[in-house]
Amino acid sequence: MATEPSERELMIRARRGDREAFGALVTTHMHRAYRHALGLVGSHDDALDVSQEAFARVFRHHRSLDPERPFYGLVYQVLRRLGFNWIRDRRSRRQKLESSGGWLVERQRPPDPSREAEVADLRARLEVAIARLPEREREIFVLKEFEGLKYREIAALLGVPNGTVMSRLFSARRSLAKQLEGIL
Repeated sequence: MATEPSERELMIRARRGDREAFGALVTTHMHRAYRHALGLVGSHDDALDVSQEAFARVFRHHRSLDPERPFYGLVYQVLRRLGFNWIRDRRSRRQKLESSGGWLVERQRPPDPSREAEVADLRARLEVAIARLPEREREIFVLKEFEGLKYREIAALLGVPNGTVMSRLFSARRSLAKQLEGIL
């Protein structure tokens, strides 16, 4: 009975151009990448696009894969840059849409039951509050609260000291508390 190759072995093979090995690495990490992208950009479709583009970019540079470093760390660095670029570009896209007229804006019907409406309203307010956080605070907030990573894991992933993670998370939570004051 054959054992599954380790991530290191898959990276060595992928570095040589083995598409199956790279595909195995993608399969292992695609859900995690999607969740991180979703936390950054906030939209299912955009998160799919950003996470897929991150893997595509890593594959384009497969010869530089370092089997001694975690594969996901590299993917996350690319994903993070793409996510921040997407956020920056979204502002420009939103301005263009707003200037094109209201007929492009999708109208949503509120749910019928009042409880569903309350939950939807709270969810929308929370999404807006999280989106208003500075990018670096939002990123750490998502990694901690939605992904459940530990401070040291976040610090290693982002290449920052633990203290930076803690201070950004504290600042994000304080900002969210102020924004949501009186709602809960």
